[in-house]
Amino acid sequence: MPDRFHPLKVVSLLLQYPEAEAVEEVSALDLDEVGPASAAAREALGEFLAWYRAQTLDELRESYVDNFDFDRRRSLHLTYQLHGDSRQRGLALLKIKNVYRDAGLVPAPEELPDYLPLMLEFAALAAGGAGRDLLDGHRESIELIRAGLTQVDSPWVPLFDVIRDGMPGLSRRQINRIKRLAEEGPPSEEVGMEPFAPPEVMPNQAGEVPLPMIGGRS
Repeated sequence: MPDRFHPLKVVSLLLQYPEAEAVEEVSALDLDEVGPASAAAREALGEFLAWYRAQTLDELRESYVDNFDFDRRRSLHLTYQLHGDSRQRGLALLKIKNVYRDAGLVPAPEELPDYLPLMLEFAALAAGGAGRDLLDGHRESIELIRAGLTQVDSPWVPLFDVIRDGMPGLSRRQINRIKRLAEEGPPSEEVGMEPFAPPEVMPNQAGEVPLPMIGGRS
């Protein structure tokens, strides 16, 4: 294990479906190994880890599915929060993929580019602030997920407090849009439109030049 863990990398691991090896690795983490992090972010991460370590693997998996798989307002695919299954979402996915490629990275083939743990890993690794800028650009979706989790008194909320740490304040326009989307949910699938993304958005197509990969597990 490295000497220091970026907090967004830790949250990236924690927001993935719990697998035995990863759970064991993260459970052994000492908060002193995490940084840089504010006192508030460190406290939020410590609160979550205390709950996380008290769960069995089966309990973690059940909680994960209950919190992120059964309500579309809490989907960890950030463009879905704003666009639902629409052509607009396909274009948004393409933009994210291009940000990864500009940084010399491509997502693992099993994930869409807007998967929050993938974006968090990118934010932890990318040079020059590109990863943090990408997260900031999806602030509304992050707030919507957090609001949905808060509404059900979810133990996963502190992870979103870590993500928000250091983000700029919300504008009045953003607040109004978040409120509207929280009430209405993601847009419904548009008739005649292909959901998710056009084929060119999907990673690792034949003929692409191989680039360093993020988001996969060996």
